[in-house]
Amino acid sequence: MTKNMAVFCGSSLGMHPEYAREAKQLGYLLATRDINLVYGGGKAGLMGVIADSVLENGGKVIGVIPEFLNTRERKHENLTQQIEVQTMHQRKTIMYEMSDAAIILPGGFGTLDEFFEIVTWNQLTLHSKMVGLLNVENFYEHLYQHMLRIRDEAFAPTAQIEHLRMADTAEKLLGLMV
Repeated sequence: MTKNMAVFCGSSLGMHPEYAREAKQLGYLLATRDINLVYGGGKAGLMGVIADSVLENGGKVIGVIPEFLNTRERKHENLTQQIEVQTMHQRKTIMYEMSDAAIILPGGFGTLDEFFEIVTWNQLTLHSKMVGLLNVENFYEHLYQHMLRIRDEAFAPTAQIEHLRMADTAEKLLGLMV
């Protein structure tokens, strides 16, 4: 049973309102299914949207934020638990160690870094946790197709793809993961 879900996402809202809509919906679904959110600890962008949604719906939120990002990502002050770390790598490690699975929402290079690191940890058998891509507005379609090509070209094992789930709505994605 999934008790803690890591969510990696942007510290901005992006160009499509659907990104925030699905982040809010994911927060609602996590809270109502008694799944704790473990995320980057910020109040800005999609990070703030999902954290606020979980909290507004009675759920628990654990934020993990590096000290130097306290102002840039505007540290969320109303979380169930806030963990301060020194580095981005510590943030990713703690978030993933605390979680049973991870969901990746739209985001920038930091979100991609987080995604590829946890996918790599799967490949290296450091864990076997499920990873979901929330493909709102086909945000991750090209990336997923490229990952399939990486597999087809024998640069990654087929098992690597088996831990991935992708859907265009939060509800569909959670249905594939929990």
